[in-house]
Amino acid sequence: MTRDVIALTPTMPDLRTLLAGLYAGGPDLGVSTLADGAVIQLRAPDGRPLVSVEAPVLVQVPGETTRLLGAAPGLPDSPVWWTEARAATAVAEGGLLAGSFAGRLATVLDGSVWPPEAASTGVVPLTTDISAVPVPATSAPAVDVLTDKAAVVIQDRPLVTMTSWLSDALRGAAADGRALQIVTPRATRLTRPALTALHGHPNRWVLQEADHGFYDALSGAVLHWKGGVFTPVLDENGAASVADAFATTADSGERQLVLSLRTRHPADEDLVLGRAPEAAWRILTGAPPAGWSTAEPVNLPWSTRQLTDLARDRAPRPTLLIAVGHPDRPAIATVRVTRTPDGVEEDVVLALGYGRDETPPLDRVASLAETLCAEHSLTSMLTSLRAARRDLTVPPRFEAPPVPHTFTLGPGEVRAVGLAHALSPPLGPTPVRLGPPAGPALHYPIGDGTDPRGWHTFRGLTRHLERGTPA
Repeated sequence: MTRDVIALTPTMPDLRTLLAGLYAGGPDLGVSTLADGAVIQLRAPDGRPLVSVEAPVLVQVPGETTRLLGAAPGLPDSPVWWTEARAATAVAEGGLLAGSFAGRLATVLDGSVWPPEAASTGVVPLTTDISAVPVPATSAPAVDVLTDKAAVVIQDRPLVTMTSWLSDALRGAAADGRALQIVTPRATRLTRPALTALHGHPNRWVLQEADHGFYDALSGAVLHWKGGVFTPVLDENGAASVADAFATTADSGERQLVLSLRTRHPADEDLVLGRAPEAAWRILTGAPPAGWSTAEPVNLPWSTRQLTDLARDRAPRPTLLIAVGHPDRPAIATVRVTRTPDGVEEDVVLALGYGRDETPPLDRVASLAETLCAEHSLTSMLTSLRAARRDLTVPPRFEAPPVPHTFTLGPGEVRAVGLAHALSPPLGPTPVRLGPPAGPALHYPIGDGTDPRGWHTFRGLTRHLERGTPA
């Protein structure tokens, strides 16, 4: 049964339309709000949640519905109002109620429902004996199982995205010292922002297979539920086994160009953030990012001023942003803005996808490095290439890590290391000077992005730079 159902409508659902949708369960069910009204819940007579509905979001970024939901017939492109309903797992009628809610919104407002087979408009009677259903241990709409060690989220959608539901679940789990563990079927993939959110032990992406139990979708380790958390099954030697389903597939010829860069700026009132990723987008794709947001779907047109205002309002707390490119060139970035004693830092990971017959623009990387150093306070940048999907989604199988192509050290870091020392790694590579002779940045060619020995070269370089001798 589908749990996540989305109504896509050309106009914003008003309160009357939302209530009409929520009465899909009849007048005996209750309605309440959470998160200062941002979430509306349809509740059983005893108060337990059946369906949670997020506030409608206006998606203004071209191609975003297709990126996240696929090219299903009848799904509209932006601008479109995205209203997402999530059914509780404990009550069988939850999925039907979510489908009827979305179907009613789409009918009234001449919209569409995803997935289309979930849509209905009928009244769904609550026939489950809810007195026999345990009351959930959490009111968080995204969390299905809560223990002392883990917050477990069950997802049945083909692509798990970094929704605001998931973001809230992650923050809550981290604040309580719990692991966030997402359980999906084997056909599911993750977006890169969702993958970024799961990085770090003991968070996991857990694959459930009917015949093979559970395994970690990123490492392949066979898992079991023990002590209120998914954990690896260990043999007598303390080693984990790898699931047979976690295997490398044939190389499709698709590639990803990945840039990991950091900038550091003085914390003054004239600071505008986001210009470094925008410069990277323009140089590598010929256009700026299409949109940005703090979650998926990415709904706002690209604006460095607006994202700067948001980061300033949240300071000194860090801000994590997502940016996406235009539909003709798959590109997505996460941008983490952090206030430090040295200023304001942006940590950007930008990935761009290329098909078998497309050539990644490696010849533009040096020019990009020079621009970032001269105009955007670059401290460092690693560029790499990997064999991975053009659409930038993450499948539940082994993928070879990216292979380093170049490394750039910004002028401030060159001064800190010492120019003479940074110019002469004992085993190479020989750097190219960028910028003014008196205070250059250094751009190190590591390899062609296909030879894994590039990691040996890169590690040797970083060890050398860490032993710097500043003047």
